[in-house]
Parts: sequence; C-alpha cells; structure tokens
Amino acid sequence: MALSGRDMVGIAATGSGKTLSYCLPAIVHINAQPLLKPGDGPIVLVLAPTRELAVQIQKECSKFGKSSRIRNTCVYGGVPRGQQIRDLARGVEICIATPGRLLDMLESGKTNLRRVTYLVLDEADRMLDMGFEPQIRKIIDQIRPDKQTLMWSATWPKSVQGLVRDYLNDYIQVNVGSLELSASHNIKQVVEVVTDFEKRDKISKYIETEMEDKESKIIIFASTKRACDELTTYLRSEGWPALAIHGDKEQRERDWVLQEFRSGKSPIMVATDVAARGIDVKGVTCVINFDMPTNIEDYVHRIGRTGRAGAKGTAITLFTRGDDKQAHDLIVILREANQEVSPELQALDRRQWGRGSGRGGRGGRGGRGGRGGNRYGGNRGGNRFGGRSSGANNQPLGGNRW
Repeated sequence: MALSGRDMVGIAATGSGKTLSYCLPAIVHINAQPLLKPGDGPIVLVLAPTRELAVQIQKECSKFGKSSRIRNTCVYGGVPRGQQIRDLARGVEICIATPGRLLDMLESGKTNLRRVTYLVLDEADRMLDMGFEPQIRKIIDQIRPDKQTLMWSATWPKSVQGLVRDYLNDYIQVNVGSLELSASHNIKQVVEVVTDFEKRDKISKYIETEMEDKESKIIIFASTKRACDELTTYLRSEGWPALAIHGDKEQRERDWVLQEFRSGKSPIMVATDVAARGIDVKGVTCVINFDMPTNIEDYVHRIGRTGRAGAKGTAITLFTRGDDKQAHDLIVILREANQEVSPELQALDRRQWGRGSGRGGRGGRGGRGGRGGNRYGGNRGGNRFGGRSSGANNQPLGGNRW
C-alpha cells in the first residue's frame, strides 16, 4: 500500500515490526526521485517522539539503505547540534527527527523541507501525548501538499483522528488487531494489590524469581525521575545490577545504559515512560510497573516492551489503593487478554461498587513521587530508599546476588 503512493494510517501495537513497513517503501521512493542538489533538504522525513526511537529507526534505515548509497541523519535534542548541522549541510536523503530539534533547525535556517515528498509520523499518539502537536503542525505546514504521508499509532484517540483529517488525503487505514486498546496475548500479566510500604519487598521478590534465569532482562517503570534514581540506588545496594534511564541523564549516559542493558551486563533497567518509549531491546523477558501509570494507554505501552515479535513475556504491576481510578480500565485489559483478575483488584473497581465504596484509608498518598511523607516507613528523611537520589548509576553493587 505504501508503494502505491497513497496516504496511509496504520494502527498497530508496539513491537509489530512497522518500522520496516515504511522504511523499505521510503528507499524505493528515494530511488525514483531526482538526485539531491547542494542546498536541498531531505526527501524522506520521519518524525518520532523520542531520541531513542529516532536512533532505532536510523539503524533500520542504515541497514537497508546501504546498498543504494542512501544517506541519513538523526536530529534530536540533548546533544550538541554541530554534527547534525554538518550532516544536513552535506545532504541526506532521509532525516529522522524529534519535532522540537527539527523545528529549531528549520527556524535557524540549517535545513529546509522543500524536497520532502515522503513523510512518516511514527508513534503519532505518543507525540501528541507529549505535547508536540503545535510543532508537528508547524513542520507539516512547511512541506509541499503533494507529499505522501504515512502515520503510525498504537491507539486511535480523537487527537490522532484530528491530525489525520487535517493532513491526509484519500488515505488507506490498516488496523492490526482491534481498534480497542488491548495488550499482547503473548504477555502474562500479573497484578498484585499492595500498600506503598510493601512495594520494596515485593519488587525484590519478583526480581529474585525472574533473575533465576541468567538470560533475563527486566525493565522496571517508576513514575518520576527521582523515583528512578532512588529505586536504582536501592536495588544496587541490594546487589542487583540495575541502571536508571530518564530525561535528566545526559545522552552519553543514556546510550551507555542502553548498551549495558542490551548486552546483558546490567540486565535490569529502571525507566520513566518517556525514556523507555520507542526503545526496542530484544529479549526483554519481564516488565515491572513499580508505579502504576496514570492512564491505561501508558500501561499497554509499558508492558509492550516484552512479548515482542511473537516471544513470550511477563508483566508485573504493583497496584495500590491510590491507583483505584485505573482499576476498571485495567480489569478490561486483563479480561480481554484472558488474564486472571484478583478479588482485591475487583474490589477497587469504582464503577462496579460505586464511587463511595472502599475508599477509606487512602491517607498517606502524599508520599507518591517523594512529594511528602515516606512510602516505606522509618525515619529516612524523605528519601524513599535511604540512598542517594542522584548519581544512582554510580552506586556500588552490594552483596553478591547476581
């Protein structure tokens, strides 16, 4: 369909191999265009929500474009602009970019979009969730109207539908699976209702079980950057080879963490949603939600890090009374995937029992994200794990657990 030149919308879960489905037609498209002249911008533009996803897309484009001598560059924030500017000045057929840095390059005159005839928006729903809609619209408005546009999204919210209506013409829509939000049936989902004070012991137990297999790779999600660092400090002090990745880390450190995780040298990665979005690491066997996300879409995206490309995976969620707003939607996801729903989780479903039921005893919620109080008891001076809240990746490993 992409080869036909038509605009296209693809609704598909993460890990479904969609990168190749627009990368190969892009190469065919480039080979049919006149060669770039000095001062020309790219022919193919791919927009992605995060630098990690952008780098992953670049690897695929490099792999398949090599034989055709197709040049590419990756334009994203968090690193110096110099090399990116030099790549654009030399001329590249493919530019993979995050919206913010690309707009910066356009406004400073470092590149232009006059030659773009093939536009891809990957993980469009996530870009809109992250607040990139104004930048996306400014970018698209600079591209010629006869371009071919391919938009990919894991979900089909109204915000994505609005973007499609405004910018795609006579498009084909491809739905891989149901339009209803759902999780991969290759993933075993375990949801345990716990108190905040129990989380530390519970995660240690689950890690210990999972790490009995030395080939395991675990991604743990925490709600904030600070929580990532504190949890990583705690796990490392317990002897687990964990590393943190989030937006406050320098790009060099983030790349190093990913390399350590991919190679299995540090098979436990603690991440925020934004940092982990788009990361494609083969062999992730388990995802643990230390903190339940604030919406069910992020839950599905998180657990989609495992069970990719037909492999089996496990997703474990530590669910508290403070998360009860998500109980109903989570139960719907679990039942759709034929997963067990515990009586404790059902009891927190507000829609089943009414808004007033079972809501007592929610005091202490101010401790979420380190905003006050201590989630684990004891006089720790507001630090959730008793360790440093920064520089967590430098924490020496304690004991000999792995």
